[in-house]
Amino acid sequence: MENSNVSFYFNLTVFMNIGHYRYLAFVFCLLLYSFIMSANLAMMWIILRERTLHEPMYIFIAILSANALYGSTGFFPRFLMDLLSDIHLISHPACFTQIFVIYTYASYEVTILSIMAYDRYIAICHALHYHRRMNSKAVYKLAFFAWVCPTCSLTIVINITISLPLCGNNIQKAYCASWNIVKLSCNTFAINNTVTMLGAVIVGFLPFVFILYTYLRIVIACWKMSSEVRAKVLQSCLPHVISFVVYSITSCSDTALGRQNLDEINPFVALILSLEFVVIPPFLNPLIYGLKLPEIRRHIVNIFKHF
Repeated sequence: MENSNVSFYFNLTVFMNIGHYRYLAFVFCLLLYSFIMSANLAMMWIILRERTLHEPMYIFIAILSANALYGSTGFFPRFLMDLLSDIHLISHPACFTQIFVIYTYASYEVTILSIMAYDRYIAICHALHYHRRMNSKAVYKLAFFAWVCPTCSLTIVINITISLPLCGNNIQKAYCASWNIVKLSCNTFAINNTVTMLGAVIVGFLPFVFILYTYLRIVIACWKMSSEVRAKVLQSCLPHVISFVVYSITSCSDTALGRQNLDEINPFVALILSLEFVVIPPFLNPLIYGLKLPEIRRHIVNIFKHF
């Protein structure tokens, strides 16, 4: 067995030496980060400012935007520093803090999408009881559930990961990831697999199944409605479905990448695939909801008319 007394630092090895192009990459990523922050802040501001948007569906969209700010702040500042640096070392405490932020962001994303799917299910399949079942108290409870359950389960999983003895310090990723650290463990691989699989089922698979179930019920309910009503339902649900599909594809790409031997993959491709789920959903969600939902789009247009 290798010596488990490894460095106090992890080394992020996926970064390439691109010479002076690093400054161009830095400017591009800084602009991307600025857009994500400003677009999601604008979405939250519009929803909080307009009383007509103080409904559960829009409140959940504001919560989704707040989560985008949280996840982006946990990733971009460190990533921008690494783009300009020749050394990509990160201390153990900073690494596990980043893991907690990015993984809770990802878990919050899927649980928020779950309660948004539930909201649409109640609105469409139990329309007569919607205002009774989705009152302000229910919204607060669902938001609390979306944050607390992933936090508790991930805290347990990450604490187990922290306690693992390590026989290396090279992380083949642009940011700290739990699975990459588990692969560095000196313990038997079966134990490591059990820990990570349990965490994945709790925070990812169960919400995923719930979302599919709710949208299946919505499709069955719409089948009996008129074409005009179906069109309204589609207009209401399409942004949520797009967000869910985008998140599913990007998170699955990241999960699949973590199980591959990155030495056999083009470093640039590996870097892009590893960044998808922390960049694409926060970037696209404000565009999806701002352009697809008429109420939000109307308020955005009114704001621009005043400039």
